[in-house]
Amino acid sequence: MPDVREYVLKTPPGGVKRYDHEALCDLLKVEDYSRVIFEQGVGREAIVRIYPSNPLMGVRAMTAGDLVMDERGRIQIGTYFDGSPLRFRLFDPRTGNAQRGAVFGTTGAGKSRLVQAILIACKNSGIVVHLADLKHGQSVPEAAGQVATRVTTQYETILMLRGLVAEAERRMRDYAARGRSSFVIGDPDPLMYGLVDEANRLLEKNAPFRDEAALLIKELGRTGRSVGVGIIIAAQAGHLEELGGSDTLRGMLKEGEVILLRWSSAMMQQLVSDGLLPRGESLQPIPKVVGQVRRIRRFTEQRADSEDDVNSQGMLYHLTGIRPTSMARTFVVGSVAPTTGFDPVILALYGDHAPPGEAIDLFAFVTERELKALADKDDGEGVAGPAAAAAAAAETEPAAAPKSISERILAILPPEGMTAPDLLAALDADGYSAKPVRRGTLNTTLSVMRSQGRLLRPDGGGLIVPAPAD
Repeated sequence: MPDVREYVLKTPPGGVKRYDHEALCDLLKVEDYSRVIFEQGVGREAIVRIYPSNPLMGVRAMTAGDLVMDERGRIQIGTYFDGSPLRFRLFDPRTGNAQRGAVFGTTGAGKSRLVQAILIACKNSGIVVHLADLKHGQSVPEAAGQVATRVTTQYETILMLRGLVAEAERRMRDYAARGRSSFVIGDPDPLMYGLVDEANRLLEKNAPFRDEAALLIKELGRTGRSVGVGIIIAAQAGHLEELGGSDTLRGMLKEGEVILLRWSSAMMQQLVSDGLLPRGESLQPIPKVVGQVRRIRRFTEQRADSEDDVNSQGMLYHLTGIRPTSMARTFVVGSVAPTTGFDPVILALYGDHAPPGEAIDLFAFVTERELKALADKDDGEGVAGPAAAAAAAAETEPAAAPKSISERILAILPPEGMTAPDLLAALDADGYSAKPVRRGTLNTTLSVMRSQGRLLRPDGGGLIVPAPAD
């Protein structure tokens, strides 16, 4: 490539452990830090490229052809800094698995436009999508009428997730009866996704449905993918603890599709500590303003009016791709300038054909308690709808007192007893908490319960048996 300087560096065994991008630019005497790209190579090499301008500043517009799933289950959503295609996998035909995905980014980083691209790709590839837009429908307004199900409240999202888990369980039973261990698109079921935008509102601390939401998302990520029911979340979180707890998402996301747009420092530290980015690897920061030169201007020098305009929307790292530390950028999705209504460019990408699939019957997943609360609240003015049921339930019934682990054990144990490994698995699946019980905690609890006479000692077969009632 003309006008590009490239340096191949020999690195210590194991590669570069700490990397200071600003110091490297100062050493190279490059004032615009965005012109310098550092990429860790294979073995004991690293490559430094100096471009005349940031190579990601002139990306083209997204086309409908980019967003049709190829034979390997991928769509092209953008480009790497060296022109290589940036792809996002929606399906793995080798394993028959739907995907688990996450898009992280701060406000204004381009998250909603990337979500639009995924939704358009699903519609135009025959994939059924059930969408929760938790910004009251304002994050991706053009998706109205373009997906099978669209909800905008937290409680309706819970009902949608319940419906997705129920569909995954139905498919598991059906496929088991057929003797099938993997998913084939359209035989007999379509590929399906649940997508939760602004998921941080649902999963942050003190959110009203946090525990159940984390449990349902975890269940979809763990079992739904093998029957063609995937889950994708998009969030503005600055730390994984704000998303239902890192234990819930760590395992789910490691083998999924994880996109990191402009981030916070706390998010970066968590991604590294949770293993989503290899230790010793570092990412070049994505600034809000690309091309900004930090230097003191003389008193008589004029600053350009546009020098503080944010222009890095869509720049990202594909953390679970083959080049996790290489900067990339999405193609431009929609109109560059804001529109006064639905964006006509985005609507054109969706097309005017009907979306695949049928809507989830949300009312089918309202619990009896929620229905009773709604009936008690109905004053003859026609109060109805899943959201009203949630509000009524929250107003009329206080939160249940937290259960201790010992209470959960006694509720689970059958008279004939269980082994410790089976009991640990049952506690993880009892639906009470999104956080798993640790083996050491279980052993300590069992010892205390035996000393209190609430459990019998394990029999010769290693069964833990409840003490007989008085």
